[in-house]
Amino acid sequence: MRLPDLNWVEDRLSQPCDADAEAVAGMGGELLILGVGGKMGPSLARLARRAADLAKVPLQIRAVARFTNRELVGQLEAGGIETISCDLLEPGALEALPNARNVIFMAARKFGTTGEAHLTWAMNTYLPGRVAERYRESRIVAFSTGNVYPLRQITDGGATELTPSAPVGEYAQSALGRERMFEYGSAKWGTRVALLRLNYAVEMRYGVLVDIARAVFERRPVDVRMGYVNVIWQGDANSNCLRAFGQCASPPCVLNITGPEVLRVRDIAEQFGRLFNVTPQFSGEEAGVALLNDAAKSHGLFGLPQVPVEQVIEWTAHWIEQGGSVLNKPTHFEVQDGKF
Repeated sequence: MRLPDLNWVEDRLSQPCDADAEAVAGMGGELLILGVGGKMGPSLARLARRAADLAKVPLQIRAVARFTNRELVGQLEAGGIETISCDLLEPGALEALPNARNVIFMAARKFGTTGEAHLTWAMNTYLPGRVAERYRESRIVAFSTGNVYPLRQITDGGATELTPSAPVGEYAQSALGRERMFEYGSAKWGTRVALLRLNYAVEMRYGVLVDIARAVFERRPVDVRMGYVNVIWQGDANSNCLRAFGQCASPPCVLNITGPEVLRVRDIAEQFGRLFNVTPQFSGEEAGVALLNDAAKSHGLFGLPQVPVEQVIEWTAHWIEQGGSVLNKPTHFEVQDGKF
């Protein structure tokens, strides 16, 4: 089997379903995406555009980022998405942006926190506080992370939205700070907010599955200290984001976003090993605790992911085997001390 090319990947990631079309039909004409330049943002913007086309409704989509990759500007503009280049931390930048009835907040910083924690706190906590004030009249869907939860005993299953937060390390603490800033804005101004605690979005060029697959394919040991994980196809995570606008509320609605399975890292590696005809190597010992989410609440609202993890594993194996491009940004999912 030969996996289709990069155009197929981008198309599959942004392929809308009827529920996506219904979600954007209720937006009222304007969507602003803050921090679109990351791993998920471009495909999310394209999904919103295609969902609006499917629904046959006018939707003005503006995507904001620093756009250090100038090629992305042309790609988004060609897809009917207006781009705005700015550094959101610069004085006056937020005030200069247009108003919007619906805002997706994606700007964040994780890797590089150790050594430059001040910048992580600025991006993850200070900036959300300013966005909460600037867009207090909007509906806001803000990406958060499952890292705000404590590590869980495997036998206890994943954390639910009612599990008390206990972030490990400064990145996770600053991510909880982001949530608190949006909660503050919601309490002060009645802003309707949805907070998405995501872990982990995956596709063929990036994510936990790519990290494991590449290690197996390249005959490197797979670190099993974080012995269990949850993952979700990025296209399904994007879909959940659009549909979360219907759940925006004050106080904010909190939703875990991930797949239904608790996956053992060793089992994933062995599955890739069978697909590659390679015997996996391992390092470390399973700690007995892991960062795990229970997304039953969002599954009840939006249904189970449309793309099952077994399919993503097969796609990823073929992609790696045929030399498909990857982002070369390890997730460091195995980290347990919260230092990124």
